Amino acid sequence: MKTISAFFSATVDQFRYAPLVIQIAVVFTAIAVSMTTIAYISILLNRYRSHRREKKLAALHPMIDELLTEHILMNDELYSDEAVETAVPAEVFDKPIFEKKWARQVLIQRLMQYRDNVQGAMGNQLRNLYLQLGLDKDSLKKLKSSRWNHKIQALGELTNMDIPIADVVILPLTNSRNRELRATARHAYIKLSKNEPFKFFDVATEPLLLWDQVELFRIISTTDRISIPNFAQWITYSSNKSIVAFCLKLVEHYQQLSAVPAVVKLLDTRDHYLRANAINCLGKLRIESVEDKLISMYDSQPHHCRTEILKALGRISSGKYVEFLRQEFLHSSDFEIRKHAAKSLINNQWAASSLIQELVDTATRENKLILKHCMNPLIKF
Repeated sequence: MKTISAFFSATVDQFRYAPLVIQIAVVFTAIAVSMTTIAYISILLNRYRSHRREKKLAALHPMIDELLTEHILMNDELYSDEAVETAVPAEVFDKPIFEKKWARQVLIQRLMQYRDNVQGAMGNQLRNLYLQLGLDKDSLKKLKSSRWNHKIQALGELTNMDIPIADVVILPLTNSRNRELRATARHAYIKLSKNEPFKFFDVATEPLLLWDQVELFRIISTTDRISIPNFAQWITYSSNKSIVAFCLKLVEHYQQLSAVPAVVKLLDTRDHYLRANAINCLGKLRIESVEDKLISMYDSQPHHCRTEILKALGRISSGKYVEFLRQEFLHSSDFEIRKHAAKSLINNQWAASSLIQELVDTATRENKLILKHCMNPLIKF
């Protein structure tokens, strides 16, 4: 013992009286060795935990699959069109293993996987089993967790099982600072709310990012029996510009002509990006009565608004402004303007066939190439 103590004492003395460079090198070496050791221990622990988890799942999954197959998938009553009144005997899941938190979570995930692949009576029975076993309480407890990843997991489970969530709980999450949680909560609200699936638009202050809009649009357009409101209310009153832009896309998708007056009012907005979105929406809705206003405001607009006006004239295709399109095509110095003017002329071909032929015969080489390019029906702008 004295030898060890003397060794450490001598080592400390050597370090204390060593040159500063040596002391720094020793400290950094000790830190590097310690961090490397900690990293290797962490990797080994994670591998050990993963191995144990896989071993547990290898035993638990077959047990769950056997119970679900026997009492649901192999239940002949569930293959008929008649309503099934008999419930799954929940007592078969009354096993000691399912008293453990991790095992109940595995059961929830397995029920979700099955419900993703079945529907009708089988899907309803899986949902009933989820409720019978009190697994919804586990999900609701995670929803109250302070950890955002637990909240996301809970929202996914409750949405999959079609379990209603109180507005007072879910609405604040639709405006969370965490992007993933915010997007998941908005998706869940649309799927779970039966009467006002778009109510979160009223409280949204964070912007709807492009990817969020894509996901929301997919959910809205694929959810059965969703209650579609008049999106004019948010176009008119929302201060969130991304919500307004998204509502314009929904107005166009659902062809909501009742929202046209609200969209027309946006033509006077100071935000030229929203103005361009409004012009795009009106063009896709083919609102012929707005053409005069678009022409009157054309000269005062920025470049992207001008291109949207030209595209709108082509989509509406009333034939009233073929001369205007011709002038833009021939005299504009901007290539994009000439290209979209040419495309809109082609779309108005029913009223300007002779004019288009005249342009093809007399146009410069570049303009002729633009016209020929726009005549290709496979090319979209």
